[in-house]
Amino acid sequence: MNAAKIAYKPVGLVLGAAGGMLAGMAFKQVWKVVEGEGDAPDAMDEDRRWKEILLAAAVQGAIFAVVKAAIERSGAVTARRLTGSWPG
Repeated sequence: MNAAKIAYKPVGLVLGAAGGMLAGMAFKQVWKVVEGEGDAPDAMDEDRRWKEILLAAAVQGAIFAVVKAAIERSGAVTARRLTGSWPG
């Protein structure tokens, strides 16, 4: 494993954590638009319908996947520009 890959590991962890927080905030905003009010349903919310729970899970998963991919790709491109090698 080369030095660029080793040096990128902690940067990747920090970016991942920041991305998770960003995705969580984005999901809350999107859900407000979808539902109009309130928090997104949790799988254990007894008073929520299946349709509502599964829709929230699908939207949340899509947002997290897009944010994760965008942050990982941006981090890798930046690492290549700085070090000349791809961190993956």
